[in-house]
Amino acid sequence: MDSEPERIGGQAGGRRHFRYFDLVMAAFVTILLLSNVIGAAKVSFVELPAIGVWEFGAGILFFPVSYVIGDILTEVYGYAHARRCIWTGFAALIFMAFMAWVVVALPPAANWGGQDAYEQVFGQVPRIVMASIIAFWAGEFANSYVMARMKVWTRGKALWSRTIGSTVVGQGVDSALFYPLAFWGAAGWTSDLVVTVALTQWALKTGWEALLTPVTYKVVGFLKASEGVEVFDTDTDFSPFARARGAD
Repeated sequence: MDSEPERIGGQAGGRRHFRYFDLVMAAFVTILLLSNVIGAAKVSFVELPAIGVWEFGAGILFFPVSYVIGDILTEVYGYAHARRCIWTGFAALIFMAFMAWVVVALPPAANWGGQDAYEQVFGQVPRIVMASIIAFWAGEFANSYVMARMKVWTRGKALWSRTIGSTVVGQGVDSALFYPLAFWGAAGWTSDLVVTVALTQWALKTGWEALLTPVTYKVVGFLKASEGVEVFDTDTDFSPFARARGAD
């Protein structure tokens, strides 16, 4: 019979080397970047009964997965390791925005006819880019903080309550920051529309992550068994700017 994972505190978890952490962080950053590059550039639609045609940004299909992985990171590896991933994703988003700006601004060769299409996909409005980066940073840290705190409060029980509860807060912070920062006062965007879209996206992203709860359970169970430990953030510095202490 498999033994239960060893329970350790947040500081010990922050100093510990884990077998699969780098792979989980790579998945987190990859999904974050691709959902912003590929998903954000396209508006799609579905036909819903009694509603008709409903348009949505394609990024909504995959961006919430980054929050799922954020939950997994905090649940298995603790807040300190989740903080490292959030800062890594934050830096990656900034570099992606900078690279897109440079590449779009470069003069196209005379025989290359893809500049207009390239600008349409990658020439994002600076205001929207900055709103996205700020909202991601704040939303992910809020998500991880609530996840870690609730794990201590619930003594590691009822994982579903932590994943959904942290997402309600994290996605709420994300939507509450992104849409006003990106669109408040913009042409075609009334204040009522900004609020409506923000609330709609918040509800949809939260619902999507709730549907992924069985997947979260499977991945968390596998990682805890493989790593052999379970981190409880009872002694953690929750400042986003704190650094993990070195090994004793």
